[in-house]
Amino acid sequence: MHSPVSGRSRATPAVVRLAVAVVFALVGAAPVRADGFIIPIPPPKAPDLTAELSVKYHRVQVSIGDQIAQTAIDQVFLNPSPYELEGTYIFPLPEDAAISDFAMFVDGQRTSGKVLNKYEARRIYEDIVRRRRDPAILEYLGRNAFQASIYPIPAHGEKRVQLSYSQVLVADRGLFHYVYPLSTERFSSRPLDEVTITIELQSTVPVRAIYSPSHEVSILRDGEFSALISFEANDVRPDRDFELYYSVSEGELGFNVLSYREADEDGYFLMLIAPPLENRAQASIPKDVIFVLDTSGSMQGNKLQQAKEALRFVLDRLQPSDRFGIITFNSVVTAFSDTLEPPASRDEAWQFVRDLSAAGGTNIHRALTEALTLSKPGRPQFVIFLTDGLPTVGVTDVADIIHDVAQLASHDVRLFAFGVGYDVNTLLLDTISQEHRGTSSYVEPDQNLEEEVSAFYSKISSPVLTDLRLSADGARLDDLYPYPLPDLFAGTQLLVVGRYRTSGTVSITLEGALDGKSQRFLFPATRLTELGGQDSVALLWATRKVGYLLREIRLKGENPELVEELISLSIRYGIMTPYTSFLVDEDEDILTADGRSGLAFRSELNSPQVLPFSGAKAVADSQMRSELSLSEHGGGMQTTEVKWLGGKALVRRDGIWTDTTYDPAAMAPKVLTFGSTEYFALLAAHPECGKYFALGQEVIVVLGGTAYSVAPQSGPAVADAPTQPRLPWPIIRYWWNPASRE
Repeated sequence: MHSPVSGRSRATPAVVRLAVAVVFALVGAAPVRADGFIIPIPPPKAPDLTAELSVKYHRVQVSIGDQIAQTAIDQVFLNPSPYELEGTYIFPLPEDAAISDFAMFVDGQRTSGKVLNKYEARRIYEDIVRRRRDPAILEYLGRNAFQASIYPIPAHGEKRVQLSYSQVLVADRGLFHYVYPLSTERFSSRPLDEVTITIELQSTVPVRAIYSPSHEVSILRDGEFSALISFEANDVRPDRDFELYYSVSEGELGFNVLSYREADEDGYFLMLIAPPLENRAQASIPKDVIFVLDTSGSMQGNKLQQAKEALRFVLDRLQPSDRFGIITFNSVVTAFSDTLEPPASRDEAWQFVRDLSAAGGTNIHRALTEALTLSKPGRPQFVIFLTDGLPTVGVTDVADIIHDVAQLASHDVRLFAFGVGYDVNTLLLDTISQEHRGTSSYVEPDQNLEEEVSAFYSKISSPVLTDLRLSADGARLDDLYPYPLPDLFAGTQLLVVGRYRTSGTVSITLEGALDGKSQRFLFPATRLTELGGQDSVALLWATRKVGYLLREIRLKGENPELVEELISLSIRYGIMTPYTSFLVDEDEDILTADGRSGLAFRSELNSPQVLPFSGAKAVADSQMRSELSLSEHGGGMQTTEVKWLGGKALVRRDGIWTDTTYDPAAMAPKVLTFGSTEYFALLAAHPECGKYFALGQEVIVVLGGTAYSVAPQSGPAVADAPTQPRLPWPIIRYWWNPASRE
């Protein structure tokens, strides 16, 4: 039994008053929530008041020292009504959190409260749903909660609530998981002005991977033992909890696996591979860097100056064992040297670069062929190709350029293409980078070229492993993305997703090359879950595969089988693509097999193939495909009409949130009335349904092959009945806490 904040083991009068507040809140106004949320009690002057509170800001400060996480929350609630209100604050705790301490302050004054176990919290949640016809709170089923009384909440005023708690994070083979309840999309009467989460991470063991599957976070590393992780957003309604994984390891490589599996399906895995922050053998890893710089007339002015500064950044960071080359091109091609030079020549090279000017046309073919002729196999060869134009001189046919690059590039070449502005050929840049284990990036007119190239080179300056290969003893790993696997660099981390067939404990082997020598890392006792797990892994895999398929179609032409597979994945996982804008079109049949097969024949109207290969739209399309194929969060172009919850995609069709695995032609759904005994019985048997039912009063979801259809309740809401009389304190206390009979 959890004890109150005061530390006393028995219920106190304050706890009794909290229970009374909850009883009357359930009879009174509609609940209004943030994380935590306040359930207001209507004043006697306005018993029918339903004005909702809103949240001004939500700030979270987290300190993690080894396994102890201390979370401090600062929230300001706004009361738009003309009445002073009383309410009950409820904070749903992270699932499976082992809370060790609580403290709460309201406007600077310490306030007592109580930790409710998940059964007590569930009773509150279900009662709210019955009385107010508001299912949103059901997403918290199965969680413990913290509860406290809030009074007064001034009319047209604010109430500041500060809450802090500490918890022990459980380690799973060196991987830690922190969760903060932040799914407030339906819980405030208006968007939040500000949401910030700041995490200070400290560890006595080197920190390897840091990964959030839920949010785009900023990560600032300060050595191997600490990091600052932050998330900030304004004018938003957050719709998912904040999650953070981090791993610690003394080994050469940090390696951890997250997995997810549904019954009768292959599983999904996510591998987090992270080398040390700094390359401990940096001096022994020689590499060649060849910079291919466009100096055509269109590069005049700021673009060329920024390109020069980017090149200088690269020269200044060469290691003693490295070599470099510089190729510049306009109508003609000029090389700094006919051979690769050591870093000792950087001053002379900088003088060569500083004297460059922009003029003439764009001879891309000859520039690339001379750069590849300059490269020598046997060590990593990084070709950094920067252009702002289309090929206009020499060989200008894109197919011929791609073919000749493929003929000249050795296996050791990694080609990284930077397109500056919109007048570039995305087919050319995307293809040559994809086929030679690099990436293509686009620097838009309002972006700083020097910053983009410098940040990129900082990531690839210290190779750790090349030519990566993954295998498993005891399981088969399929459909890996990214494909092919990229190289691994010091200070970075690699996220690899894929599918598996055999569950249980397996041994994973990672192989690669370093300075021409084979390297092998064995990770025994890797667990692939039998059932359940982290469902975001499935969405991440699907997102990356969709990005891969879009890229294949764009670069190699449409293939009916690829288009059908892409459409099927998009519907199953709720991922919007140029082919599947019909996901939110209620006139399209996306749920039956016949309906889906017909969509593939009409998809050519939205096909990326109709886009030109240059221009702003072409660049945006390339960036979209790249973001999907390299996504770290999954979901892609989701909308408010498409949700991914608990391993399922649901789309809003005719006002009904519908599971995309539901086939109306083959399934006869079991109808449940919202708020009925059968409705809550299903929730009791399957608490995971709370995630789906929280979307609204009309939901269709498939569980174990059976479809359940929730229909809205008819007749007046329970909350519209006359307010119940206040009961004597001892009776309320007895009703609220049956254990008090002892």
